[in-house]
Amino acid sequence: MRLSEFRQAVNDEFGPGYGRVVTSDLVLPEFSGHTAEQALAAGEDIKNVWLALCRAADVPQSRWHGAGLPQPRR
Repeated sequence: MRLSEFRQAVNDEFGPGYGRVVTSDLVLPEFSGHTAEQALAAGEDIKNVWLALCRAADVPQSRWHGAGLPQPRR
C-alpha cells in the first residue's frame, strides 16, 4: 500500500474531514499508543497502519482490503 492509497482509503471510509481527525487523534494500541499519523511518521508499514486503524475504528473486515485502490476502468 502506498501513502496515497492510504490517504484515499481513509477518505473513502471516513470522509476527508473526519478522516483527518481519525488519523491524528485515534490512538492505535498496536503501535504503542501512537496515532496513525505518528506511526506513519515513525516509518511503520503503511498497510499495517491501515489495518490497525480499521481494527481500532471498528471498520467491517469486508472493507479492509483493496481500500484506496482506484476503481477499475469500464
